[in-house]
Amino acid sequence: MRPSPVRVAQSQDRRYLVYLIAIALAGWSLASYDVNLLVLALPDIARDLHISSTGLGVLGFFVFGAQFMITIFAGYAMDRLGRRRVWMFCLTGTALFTGLTCLVQGFWELVFVRALAAGLAYSELAVSITIVNEQVPARNRGFLYSIVQGGWPLGVFLASGVYLVFGHLGWRFVFLLGVLPVLAVIVGRIFIRESERFEHARGTTADPDHVPVTEMLMSPGPVRRQLVWLAIVWVFYGASYVATNFYITYWLTQYKGFSSSQASGLLLACGGIGFFFYIIGGWLGEKLGRREVIIVTGILVAPLTVLFLYVQDHVAVVLVYFLLYQATNGTWSGAGYAYQGESFPTRVRGTAVGFLSAMQVMGFVVGSVLWTVMSNHGQPTLTWLVVATGASLGLWGTLCLRRIPPGQELEATAGT
Repeated sequence: MRPSPVRVAQSQDRRYLVYLIAIALAGWSLASYDVNLLVLALPDIARDLHISSTGLGVLGFFVFGAQFMITIFAGYAMDRLGRRRVWMFCLTGTALFTGLTCLVQGFWELVFVRALAAGLAYSELAVSITIVNEQVPARNRGFLYSIVQGGWPLGVFLASGVYLVFGHLGWRFVFLLGVLPVLAVIVGRIFIRESERFEHARGTTADPDHVPVTEMLMSPGPVRRQLVWLAIVWVFYGASYVATNFYITYWLTQYKGFSSSQASGLLLACGGIGFFFYIIGGWLGEKLGRREVIIVTGILVAPLTVLFLYVQDHVAVVLVYFLLYQATNGTWSGAGYAYQGESFPTRVRGTAVGFLSAMQVMGFVVGSVLWTVMSNHGQPTLTWLVVATGASLGLWGTLCLRRIPPGQELEATAGT
């Protein structure tokens, strides 16, 4: 297909490009901050509000459910209302409900506020994938977006640092404090332009209010095939991620002889250094192809999980987990999300990327359920092999994805 005559002017404006990347990076960092702050504050919240372990499970269920539903609707809204408008809405909602967290007095108030805050924060991922990839130059699209993705470990560091410094003032104060930088980014986004690719697609569509969801999901062809395979891969990715990232502190302290502080230190080190692995993943994607990077990364996860299960020496555990963390975070994300953005036509890109982000959340739910069910049998080795290793074998589905050579305009990459 011949590339569209549209040439995105802002891609040629270096100052605007730097501004766009900085604002997107800050937004994703603060979304990560909000999500991870809940993890850090959960013990204190549970004690103050008298929440049982069962209650925490209910909270997690509603948080995952909100992330799934809000991301689905955010993706659809992007193709109906525009990327910039939805981007502003999601971050504004995140600021509102992050601030309201400090006012909750009971369990169901907490569930309501945190489900909406986390859901809106997580939808930041789908919107940033879409709006940034549509505005950056084709020649280094993946590398530039990998910088934005690096906001996740930065958010982990920000949440950890803020809780370390201000945690003694109480979790309510810490959540309220988190609103200030989010408000600054909201103001910064006033100057972000709408994607010209989106405007062009609306201008050339007979019915500008129609989003061809039926074409994407029901009609045979390269768009549906790519969507189905990406959805399968990202569900398996989310399921395996539960073991290697969500429950990893529990595993390190229970079965690898780590103290809580040693486990936290390892995760912080992996996350800090991991920022550069996001960049490496983006750079390798430009040189070798983004599909090729996630193929190699995905294939490596299963053997690394098996190796991690059986090593016992402290240094060996640290080394193997460091590699496992980078495979499941840095290089995968640095190449994988840009690959999502270039896999679909502009007219359905927002809907498709929102759907795939929701599929990742579904993977989190599947992995959490599997972990809970398997753990009840009292066989930790089998639990790890099923959730961490078994689910990660699904990442080999990347071999079925369409090859998209790097450096092309988006109009030439969508397969239609």
